[in-house]
Amino acid sequence: MFTSRRQLIRATAATLAFSGFSRFAAAQEGGVDAQTYRNEVAGYGPLKRDPDGVFDLPEGFSYTVVSKAGDPMNDGLVTPGKMDGMGCFALDNDRVALVRNHELKPLDHDIGPYGPGRALAAKVAADRVYDRGEDGVAFGGGTTTLVYDLRKRTLERSHLSLAGTSTNCAGGITPWGSWLSCEETTQNAGQEAGKDHGWVFEVPSRGKGLADPTPIKAMGRFRHEAAAVDPRTGVVYMTEDVGDGFGLFYRYLPNDPTKLLAGGKLQALCLPEGADGDPRNWEGVYWKQGESRPVRWVDLDGVDNPYEDLRYRGHTQGAAWFARGEGIFYGQGELYFACTSGGPAGGGQIMRYVPSPHEGQAGERDAPGRLQLFVEPSDIKVMEMGDNIAVSPWGHLMVCEDKIGGINFLRAITPQGKIYTLGRNAAISGGDVAANAELAGVCFSPDGTTMFVNIYRPGVTLAITGPWASFKS
Repeated sequence: MFTSRRQLIRATAATLAFSGFSRFAAAQEGGVDAQTYRNEVAGYGPLKRDPDGVFDLPEGFSYTVVSKAGDPMNDGLVTPGKMDGMGCFALDNDRVALVRNHELKPLDHDIGPYGPGRALAAKVAADRVYDRGEDGVAFGGGTTTLVYDLRKRTLERSHLSLAGTSTNCAGGITPWGSWLSCEETTQNAGQEAGKDHGWVFEVPSRGKGLADPTPIKAMGRFRHEAAAVDPRTGVVYMTEDVGDGFGLFYRYLPNDPTKLLAGGKLQALCLPEGADGDPRNWEGVYWKQGESRPVRWVDLDGVDNPYEDLRYRGHTQGAAWFARGEGIFYGQGELYFACTSGGPAGGGQIMRYVPSPHEGQAGERDAPGRLQLFVEPSDIKVMEMGDNIAVSPWGHLMVCEDKIGGINFLRAITPQGKIYTLGRNAAISGGDVAANAELAGVCFSPDGTTMFVNIYRPGVTLAITGPWASFKS
């Protein structure tokens, strides 16, 4: 059902015209090769071809390869592939820690941290592994932590920091300096696994070894994509990525805002029309770009979800469907999240949520939070299928594309909702990155000098610097 819908979406989207471009946008059509792109504002100018065929950037920008799949790590293991969500944390004035997800499934044996044939698996302490396969070998999913020197532009060290999990897609940073790593699977114990999967795990950014692999079960078990924490309240917001586009948007009200394992309440977002409110804009137009609605939240029970029906039970209570909720990031008093296949043509949507002044408290009914359809591109040359996102230190939203069968760009959106192109996967074939591989893990160093991004497959992490102050509207 999802595949056929995607094919229909692509055929439909190709016929759409976008009427709101500036003259600059028309002049920019063409880009670095036959794959065209369009900007709604000038941004940093046209992309320049990377002679090394890794990542195209505008004039004046450059990248450093931080880490590649297959590189040896300092703990004696191997840098895993399928590099996905990532967070950046300050260690001191010069160095940052990157905590990086790896979306490895149980059968991704030879691209995991244990090397070909998983010959290095015995190096991992048994009490620091969440789960193992039927053969007794630890699952390869999890996170790696990298220490990077911003001034020297060099990798200082790297190590495996979460072991034995599966399909770690994205996640989110916390105000207290940890990374929430999310499993995008609901594999059950007994299904070639010893334990249930579909949880959130917390990884300290300053840890020098493997994190305690204890799942935060009160945050629910579902196909987690990403998480974002409101530093004002400690409320955690989470997206759900299901291929059919029938997922919910969740929030977790922790009993202790700095100790997520201490329990809490899981809720799902509802629109004023209840279950009839459909923000995806698939069947008619529920709302237009820029419009917003007040929201309410419903309590969810049975959050361990043994029958994988949590989203359906939530919808029965009035929770709204979202089309493949993916990246989420908290900015200044608001958060954004991507719905990869939302919109009439399925090209994606970006939602903006402004929490209530009384978020999660009794008074929020009288002053509810509001959800806005922030961006819904109608031209795939402007943006298509946004996935991982991050808000830059100057307030622009960075969006990684995840297309199937097309070239993936790094887009950016101004606070006014105007989109421009900042980079793209330049790979043609072979080499360190795969042609058409998705982009992921975009994040910024706290000082704003360096942007990091992953090319998912086989896997490479880049550090990008340039004239950030030269943006042109």
